[in-house]
Amino acid sequence: MKLYTTIPSSLKAYFNAEIEAYKYELNNNHLEKAWLHLERAHILGQKYPFAHSYVHWLMLLYGFKIKNAKEVIGQIPRLLFGGVKSFVGKVPVGNPGGSNVPPLKAFPIDSELYHILERTGCTN
Repeated sequence: MKLYTTIPSSLKAYFNAEIEAYKYELNNNHLEKAWLHLERAHILGQKYPFAHSYVHWLMLLYGFKIKNAKEVIGQIPRLLFGGVKSFVGKVPVGNPGGSNVPPLKAFPIDSELYHILERTGCTN
């Protein structure tokens, strides 16, 4: 069993770009675009506890911002347990992380994100 800790430097720039794009879109009140970047960041960072937990923290704050109780309530267990699941390598690959999807269900990964993971050596 592989234990994951921090996001590899080869992937970190892509993850950070999604976080920055999220913040930009959020600051410009483009809420749907902002959420899309959070989902993309979640998929890129979900194997790594700190990155994974950080995205769920941002998703929780987003839920508060848009006054969506379902998102807020749905993010609390994801925030508490997501990082632990990442640490032991048991994440549902491709899951976008929002409360609108089952937290343990795997999803196909968008081809662009898959190529990023493949290019950075982070597909396994």
